[in-house]
Amino acid sequence: MTEFDGLPVLRSPVAIAAFEGWNDAADASTAAVEHLQEVWRAREIAALDPEEFYDFQVSRPTITGSSGDARRIEWPTTRFMVASPEGTDRDVVLIHGIEPSMRWRTFCEQVLELCHSLEVNRVVLLGALLADVPYTRPLPISGTASEKEAAQRLQLVPTRYDGPTGIVGVLQDACARAEVDAVSFWVHVPHYANNPPCPKATLALLHRVEDVLDLPVPMADMAEEAAKWEARVRTTAEQDAELGEYVRELEERVGDAGIQPLTGDEIAQEFEKYLRRRGGSAGPTAGSW
Repeated sequence: MTEFDGLPVLRSPVAIAAFEGWNDAADASTAAVEHLQEVWRAREIAALDPEEFYDFQVSRPTITGSSGDARRIEWPTTRFMVASPEGTDRDVVLIHGIEPSMRWRTFCEQVLELCHSLEVNRVVLLGALLADVPYTRPLPISGTASEKEAAQRLQLVPTRYDGPTGIVGVLQDACARAEVDAVSFWVHVPHYANNPPCPKATLALLHRVEDVLDLPVPMADMAEEAAKWEARVRTTAEQDAELGEYVRELEERVGDAGIQPLTGDEIAQEFEKYLRRRGGSAGPTAGSW
């Protein structure tokens, strides 16, 4: 492991991790971490030694440097960054990696060793999977949490998937074995619109990050990009009769299943949470007219 100027002392840090590859349909989860790196001006503090974990014929290094400058090799690896979001008394460790080619258990041990050194008290894992979902509806998010109370508070829909897993699933299991509090969010990306980027899926994950951290995430133009993405998919569906019919079937299949209306108390709680994050004043709400 390479450290940069030693490890900093952090304030009640939470780690947020996403990995390129099998766990990252349409690059949606790594795009969420990249967005957080940018809006929170994260600085890099450490990186894993890639020699132990990557097949460089699969994840090839790249060479960079403009004409006349010294050329250098960028090795594929997993990097750790630290951000200090405004308006909160905690720091956030952002882990942006590539699913390793080998030695997954050792990889997880090193990730958790660094998290332990930084005194991280929770690991949030982001993933994206392909699914039969209509692009016209909010994209579902499933997930798991090591603590039952956290799962209930975050209203996590547990996954019923059985089969091969990726590094996100393995790392969450490693967290459980190490008694580290962990939660995962998996956004469901329409499989017929899986070319990256998918800003609607990334936006859904960022809203979940807001929930788990209970602080606002600057969204920049993410909502606008999500609307443009949806418009492009709509145009494609309108031009492809078979795809259009398939989307309509998905909409009918989903219907209103699983969409439960909020009670008045739940609406009030969500509104108070929104105000606390945004630091704004209350505007008109249901029942105030």
